[in-house]
Amino acid sequence: MNVEKVCDRVALSLGTGLGVGMSPVVPGTVGTLWGLPLVWGLDHLGLSIVVRLLICVVLFIIGVPICARAAKVLGKDDPGAVVFDEIAALPLVFLVIPLGVLDVTAMIAGFLWFRLFDITKPWPVRFFDRWHGGLGIMTDDTAAALYAATALWLTVEGLAWMT
Repeated sequence: MNVEKVCDRVALSLGTGLGVGMSPVVPGTVGTLWGLPLVWGLDHLGLSIVVRLLICVVLFIIGVPICARAAKVLGKDDPGAVVFDEIAALPLVFLVIPLGVLDVTAMIAGFLWFRLFDITKPWPVRFFDRWHGGLGIMTDDTAAALYAATALWLTVEGLAWMT
């Protein structure tokens, strides 16, 4: 097996979230579920917000070539099977939650907010969705994660204010 084929297989495996992106129904939602253990793990490691943000940046940077290569292998510009972008963007949503406070309710709320903004693509998410290649694949989900982080923060603060 040549190096190019190995790179294609690795990119396809990572890009599809170890195959979960091949789900015949709602692959983006199924793929985003892989991001939840990542979020939980980052929260429970007790890392500072700066380190968690750096991890998000690294995931974004490595995601660009992974998603580009996986999309190329699948023969589409932004195939639904490529879910690394959802997985990598999800930790960004939860940066607004203080360490150790993340619970099941916050995880569900953040997940739902992210899926809402990833699916509906309000401006500028839709603008970034029009970009081609790995950068476009990663950027629109990152923008959706920023919207979701804002909505999650407002949700958590609103609930705290009401109690």
